[in-house]
Amino acid sequence: MQASKRRPYDKVVLTAPVTIPYTRYSVESAQWWVGRALKGLVDAAGIKVSDIDGLCVSSFTLGTDTAIAMTQHFGLCVRWLEHIPLGGASAVAALRHAARAVEAGDADVVACVAGDTNHVDSFRRTLEHFSRFSQDAAYPYGAGGANASFALIAQNYMRTYGVTREDLGKIAVSQRANALRNPHALMKAPLTLEQYLGARPISDPIHLFDCVMPCAGAEAFLVMREDTAKSLGLASARLLGTIERHNAFSKDPVQVRGGWAMDIGDLYGMAGVKPDDIDVLETYDDYPFIVMMQFEDLGFCKKGEGAEFVRNHDLTINGDFPQNTSGGQLSVGQAGAGGAYLGMVEALRQVLGTAGPTQVKNARVALASGFGMINYDRGLSSGAAIIAGASS
Repeated sequence: MQASKRRPYDKVVLTAPVTIPYTRYSVESAQWWVGRALKGLVDAAGIKVSDIDGLCVSSFTLGTDTAIAMTQHFGLCVRWLEHIPLGGASAVAALRHAARAVEAGDADVVACVAGDTNHVDSFRRTLEHFSRFSQDAAYPYGAGGANASFALIAQNYMRTYGVTREDLGKIAVSQRANALRNPHALMKAPLTLEQYLGARPISDPIHLFDCVMPCAGAEAFLVMREDTAKSLGLASARLLGTIERHNAFSKDPVQVRGGWAMDIGDLYGMAGVKPDDIDVLETYDDYPFIVMMQFEDLGFCKKGEGAEFVRNHDLTINGDFPQNTSGGQLSVGQAGAGGAYLGMVEALRQVLGTAGPTQVKNARVALASGFGMINYDRGLSSGAAIIAGASS
């Protein structure tokens, strides 16, 4: 394990994991979902709204509102504020920024919240305005949305490293098995490998069960100093290490790795742990092949060995390599930017021992990763965080 050049966190903790149960469609606004998450944080921590003096918000469907508008909507008066529009990397970025804020004393209690609504037509409208690259380089050719862009990346990745749909199917099937134990998961039916392989194609090689289902929902957690959590009587998890990277490996003709690969030594060096020390892994899972890519880039196997790694491990809650124990976005649903928080909130529950039916036995150290902001040939943002329960 190499030493990290980054300064470790000084007794920064996460606490009060909150999930606002998802629905496929909602007539409510994104502001309503964010507000419910904030109320959930106040209730879970036993604090007053006025105790929150830092706020970070991520959402795609707030319209012209940003985090500053949320302060007035919900009666907050904060001295530290962030609005992070990084898609699937938002939770890691929020945690990193909030952690340094509470270290510095710029805030004592930071609420990190992500949520989105899903009206019948809101997902299409979100895609229309997602990025200028997509509007200019993909949409004019009839390739609308992420599926077509990720299909090109998936084709190259699978061809380069000998990955089969059966390999990717094992990831999807394992996550569905985990989701069946999660009361918040929208996917309630078992998924077999045969069903996965026989599902209708969306954009070859991506088929139906490779795709996340848009929905409405919210996720949240609090960041504070350890002494603050103790004074409030809150069980908390220590923040051991984080990384964040944008536009990594830009000269790769097609993406086969994410920014994690650039900084992984720093992550483990900062945390003082090795990949073998991770008890539970929560990867960002907009597609199964992105999960496999993270197995490689996060140091659990070498580049190109992801398929073999999947074949040799049980990825379910009771398996030898439990990952995406909630079911992940593939089987819980993707609540917009809330999808970035899904793994972080689940990781926090795991190390606190409060995950209930999805709990991994003796989970003490967890890694949660993020990935987001595809234009047309790669995801631009990536990050990861390692957290630990009190007894680790």
